[in-house]
Amino acid sequence: MATPLRDERPYLTLVDTLPETPVFKSEAADRKPLRKVAERTNRVAQLALLPHTFRGYRQLGRRWLTRFHDDYPQLIASTDQAILDAAGDVRTERDLHERRAELRAKYRRHRLVYTGKSASVAAAVTGGGMFGLATGSLWIDLAAGLGAFGLGAFHGRDRSEPTAETVLGLPADDTVRGHGSVTLDDLPEGAKPFPIRRAETPQQAAVCVLLAMVAENVPVVEVWDMERQPWGWQCKVRVGEGTPEAIIAKSGGLETRFDLPTNGVRPQPMVERRACAILRLVEGNPFATAPGLPYRAPKSLSITDRFRIGTSVGGDPLELSLAGVMGLWVAASGGGKTGILQALAEGTTACRDNITIDLDPHGDGLEDLYDAVRITARSNDQIEAVLLFFLVMSKARARLRKKLGMGKKWIASPEHPAFTIFFDEFPKATELAKKLAFDLLLVGRKELIEVEIASQGGTKGYLGENFAQMVALKAVGPCKVGDTRAVLGDGSVNEGWLPHKLSPATDTDPKDAGHIFIQGVPGMADEPIEYAIHQTPPETLRKLAAERKAAGLLEPDQASLEAMGGVDLPEYVEAVYDNDGNLKKPAPVELLTWEQLLKLCDAEPPAGAAVSPAVTLHADAVDLMVKAGLDRMRPETLRDALAGHDPDRYGALTVDALKDLLEDTVGKPVPLGPVDGLTNPRGFKRAALERFI
Repeated sequence: MATPLRDERPYLTLVDTLPETPVFKSEAADRKPLRKVAERTNRVAQLALLPHTFRGYRQLGRRWLTRFHDDYPQLIASTDQAILDAAGDVRTERDLHERRAELRAKYRRHRLVYTGKSASVAAAVTGGGMFGLATGSLWIDLAAGLGAFGLGAFHGRDRSEPTAETVLGLPADDTVRGHGSVTLDDLPEGAKPFPIRRAETPQQAAVCVLLAMVAENVPVVEVWDMERQPWGWQCKVRVGEGTPEAIIAKSGGLETRFDLPTNGVRPQPMVERRACAILRLVEGNPFATAPGLPYRAPKSLSITDRFRIGTSVGGDPLELSLAGVMGLWVAASGGGKTGILQALAEGTTACRDNITIDLDPHGDGLEDLYDAVRITARSNDQIEAVLLFFLVMSKARARLRKKLGMGKKWIASPEHPAFTIFFDEFPKATELAKKLAFDLLLVGRKELIEVEIASQGGTKGYLGENFAQMVALKAVGPCKVGDTRAVLGDGSVNEGWLPHKLSPATDTDPKDAGHIFIQGVPGMADEPIEYAIHQTPPETLRKLAAERKAAGLLEPDQASLEAMGGVDLPEYVEAVYDNDGNLKKPAPVELLTWEQLLKLCDAEPPAGAAVSPAVTLHADAVDLMVKAGLDRMRPETLRDALAGHDPDRYGALTVDALKDLLEDTVGKPVPLGPVDGLTNPRGFKRAALERFI
């Protein structure tokens, strides 16, 4: 039996127990009145909106500082980091130093101008207040005071929305966790990081992730949705402060904690939740189970349809449409550019309303899809002629759309097809070809003349112009970190865009060839996620190309071809003459007809196309010069030779009419030098005529 406490024992006394008296603690007697005064003062201040006023002017001060700096310190710091990353690349370092000097100069000018504006406003306000004081007007002083008070209270008002906890009456720490959530409070005491391969259950894997994050000082506070994949583990993580960029910065250390291979930690920040990221711990090939490309019959697609070209690391399809989309595809040597372009062209050559063009000044371009490509250009002359042709066509279509009732954009159809131009090895092209391609990038989108450029780098040193970020569709495979920033943005690395961590292929190991990070896909959010482009066997591509050629390749619409005659050529491709009409500088590239362009590029002529009279005239003229052993002729001599060769066709042809006919193709007569006993008469050269037959 328990012994009763002393207070529970009965008192053995005849004297009544004294009533308990209150015991006063040694505290100040006036504390309670002072507290009441303070509470009353605070309540008055709250009613008078004084805290709102102070908070408002504090917000205005912060806003002034933000505009005073205007992101220039961050831009300069990013440039400093880019200079460090470009160590060894002399050209890039020089450009970055110039960029930094330019930013600093702009920053100084911005601060000077903004300070001057602020001083002017402050002087005006102060002058008004001093005027009120000087005049002694009570109403002016009162209005100025109320105005200043109201301005601060307005900007300092409480604009926050009630939280779910407040609305539902939940305690602040009663948060809703994700499926299988593990937080810092759930970690076993004294637990240490361990390799991820030791985890047998999702719960153990989540604990493994959280322990590694804590050990690497990454502010992750929650791990949930842990799933076992054929290639490793996938989960979602949430940081308590900052952003998931901390995971990217510590990825190397985390790979050691998890005992994973290089690039085994792959974080993907979530666009919809800034504090969260999808974390993939990759032990095997995440694309081993990706499906292959589906069979696409000839003319089974429209250029406006989306078609699948790859799969994400999470198993989602990569589908896109190239209608009106200019693209830049960057990958180092061994990065899989050819396979990427072939995957794109496999879709475009299956379209019933698109014509595919292949340009490559150095390699084999689309290779196995050759039969399904309408024009294949390899030499500099061919590439320049093709680009000029479609640049002029794009301008012609811009004027033609209204007449055809198409509105603001060209509408693709078998009768009015789109054009998709694949330009591989862009850095190897001539300066003129780059200029023409750049101009076509600017004007071809609405006319459905798309250009897909492929390059080993995305910086100005490769492209010639800083147009990487202005292109709508951008994809980067294995590359340098400078290419990542040049194409995807200066802050892209910190946001999880990591194509520079991919490894290009070797002769014996494909590694990450054909893997890309991509922005600007129509209908898809720009998320830093890795994709693998489907690689199709060469024999399959050759078979598909043969089927599509047998089904018939499209030709340009006659309306576009005819409209090209009324378009002025760019100034940089026109011939230069002196004041006397003498040729000073010949045209670097001439505008050809569609038939001439096909002949130049060794492509098959249009089915059933008849030989035009102009082509016959050129052929006959060249044939006569060859038989006569001459490489040039005066118009009079050439006219007489043609009339003697075919009186029925050329008997009535005059010298002036001959000049007019040839002017549309080879231009006006040029100086020939000594010929026919004359010092330097004008006429036509055989080499110029041969280009048009």
